[in-house]
Amino acid sequence: MTPITTSTPPLASLRAVTKTVVTGLRRRRVTILKGVDLTVGRGDVVGLVGPNGAGKTTTVKVLLGLMRPTTGEVDLAVEGLGDVGYLPENPYFYDYLSGREFLAFCGRLFGMGGRAAEERATELLADVGLTDAAGVHLRKYSKGMLQRIGIAQALVNDPQLVLLDEPMTGLDPIGRLEVKGIIQRLHDQGRTVLFNSHILADVEELCTGIAVMKAGRIVWAGTVERALAESPDGLEPFFMRVVGGDGASAPEATP
Repeated sequence: MTPITTSTPPLASLRAVTKTVVTGLRRRRVTILKGVDLTVGRGDVVGLVGPNGAGKTTTVKVLLGLMRPTTGEVDLAVEGLGDVGYLPENPYFYDYLSGREFLAFCGRLFGMGGRAAEERATELLADVGLTDAAGVHLRKYSKGMLQRIGIAQALVNDPQLVLLDEPMTGLDPIGRLEVKGIIQRLHDQGRTVLFNSHILADVEELCTGIAVMKAGRIVWAGTVERALAESPDGLEPFFMRVVGGDGASAPEATP
């Protein structure tokens, strides 16, 4: 297994990771991950792409520790999960908290004092462009605003590694531009970002590296520059060639 880029030491890696779950009344064993090898270098922004059902979300959850791998190794070169930020694909928010109250609450969960949590909330609201909505209840936020407040909560603890699961799903063009700007600023700040996406144009624009998943495996990993060198027409024809033009990849059952 080699890093996607070679210019920086690895911050996160999975080696030969498998994940099998038991589903249904018949307790059928389904293997979602089938030997995932992935290394993310410090300071890189990596896009994890693949058909629906390829295992992208499961890979992120295993890396974070929300799911344990059945076999294989997971390494994070951080002191603890307090150095990791995470935005799930479908986050839940307390509707009747304001943006400031929600972020201050998250800060206190990380052990910040009341004043420090309030100051961090104010700082993050400015970073994600929500200062004017700081006192508005989250139930009144648009989809794009909720994505931005979700990214803000992922940054409350000033993490080294930021994991974003489909951060631009369902956003209108303005919302996408806002979230893309946040990811670019994270890169400029030297943070490491891994995000799942179906939007290859965003991966091409934002990422230093790309990993393509199919049927529970990483089938291609490298720099965006290398991918474009192999496919001068862009990432879409490159992606279709790598995945073989398949549609959604369903998990395979194991005996």
